[in-house]
Amino acid sequence: MLITLVAVALLAFYVAWNLGANDVANAMGTSVGSKAVTLKQALIIAGVLEFTGAVLFGHEVTETLATKIANPVLFAATPQIFVVGMVTVLISCGVWLQIATSRGLPVSSSHAVVGAIAGFSWVALGVNAIDWSSIGLITIGWVLTPLISGAIAALFYSQIKYWILDQPNQVVQLQEWIPWLSTILLAVFGVIVLPSLTEPLTNFVIEQAGFPIPAYDIPLLTGAIAAVGLTIISWRQLELGEVEEKFPPHTQELSSIQNPKSQIQNPVERLFGRFQLLSACFVAFAHGSNDVGNAIAPLAAIVYINRTGSVPTDGITIPIWILILGGAGIVGGLAVWGKKVIATIGENIIALQPSSGFCAELATATTILIASRLGLPVSTSHALVGGVVGIGLVQNIKSIKFKTLQGIAAAWLITIPVSAGLCAAIFSIARIFFL
Repeated sequence: MLITLVAVALLAFYVAWNLGANDVANAMGTSVGSKAVTLKQALIIAGVLEFTGAVLFGHEVTETLATKIANPVLFAATPQIFVVGMVTVLISCGVWLQIATSRGLPVSSSHAVVGAIAGFSWVALGVNAIDWSSIGLITIGWVLTPLISGAIAALFYSQIKYWILDQPNQVVQLQEWIPWLSTILLAVFGVIVLPSLTEPLTNFVIEQAGFPIPAYDIPLLTGAIAAVGLTIISWRQLELGEVEEKFPPHTQELSSIQNPKSQIQNPVERLFGRFQLLSACFVAFAHGSNDVGNAIAPLAAIVYINRTGSVPTDGITIPIWILILGGAGIVGGLAVWGKKVIATIGENIIALQPSSGFCAELATATTILIASRLGLPVSTSHALVGGVVGIGLVQNIKSIKFKTLQGIAAAWLITIPVSAGLCAAIFSIARIFFL
């Protein structure tokens, strides 16, 4: 059984590797596309944050996928079928994600794993083996994700465009807005993530030190200090940017819009580039927390069955080593194979500036972190593409490259039937040899 577990762990790592290679674009594609960071910087930053998000917040979605797609009650008498099925899920998802990545298509790993689990369940025990209520809830999440993300991005960008970018004196307007931008940016992350991160400190203060403070006081204080600090730093950077623009170290008249490959010259866009980098970090964290479950849920289910001899029917505890394995796989994949999909999202839908990329990423992080806390395996690529399209609608609908969107939409639509059919076929073959 130890050899089997090692083999399954390697398969889960392979899926996580492909997932990282494909979905890294969701975290860093817009930052690279707007020239806020280089590809190398993006890979390093995303690697750290993806891993952290996977380890700290990856258990909710993993639990949903392991226990609520296939109807576990029907597999209770035959756990061996469930084990073989989950192995075939890993194989089919890994193969499909690798094919999509090689073609630069940002497909949904959530679609792949849900489709694969449904495919083997149907072949194994019939149509009733699929938990259709969970599938329905997840499908609603998939449909709403790009719409919600697009709406948030469009609303936020329209306000920034009206109050800052379209004003005659952008720098003065941005100075007034920096405290609000800092608060909004950190509030999105803080409200969803900080309570969990500061929980050990809160428990220590209440239980060990004996101070009966409200549970949200420490995360609120932490967020407030961070927002004030970001505001002060941003004001100073904006002032330095103005000085550099008036007295450049060398003569250069091309702006970042005229020459996208040059360093960002506009001090307003340069500061938005720094805000965008922070929002990209949040997207990477959110992505790791949501999508790691797609790679490790089958492994978590198999480990549970090996330990207890029964199929998980309700909640399961995810061992920390499984979360670390998934996080490491994501980081390895995005570092080695992540370049193609970054180009698709970052450069081939609309031309992005840091201000617009910041709005798209903030909308994505908000949507995905909320879904992670609810345990819903939504699609990060849906959220990011929806956010980018929302920006395009505010800027100019003609700026959207619909040919690229057609290719992405086609990849989204075929992922579920392809992964379901592939998994069903592999399971049918595996059943002959192992059951």
